[in-house]
Amino acid sequence: MKGEIDLNKLLKGIKAQHNPGDYVFCTVADLNKINIDEIQLLFKESEGISLILKKEYADTLNLKYSFTAAWITLAIHSSLEAVGFTAAFSNALAKANISCNVVAAYYHDHLFVK
Repeated sequence: MKGEIDLNKLLKGIKAQHNPGDYVFCTVADLNKINIDEIQLLFKESEGISLILKKEYADTLNLKYSFTAAWITLAIHSSLEAVGFTAAFSNALAKANISCNVVAAYYHDHLFVK
């Protein structure tokens, strides 16, 4: 199934869905002590493995983090090729002085906001 590419359709059809809990960004050198089922996002960077986890789980592992956020899913299947979609909502959040980290997954965009 291919996602929507038309910016007007995306903006008209967007629905924000709040995912309960607090989420944190942290980094680890390896995944030996991490339960993969507890990871929302894993991204390998040259400096280490970046993770997005529920805050409670990161706390139980004594992981260090500096950013705690709410997680909002944009419940519309946007194409990874859509132009201007991320800019539209990130500009609106910036005008409201809301910090936003965006994760574009296959089906949806996910916003981690503070």
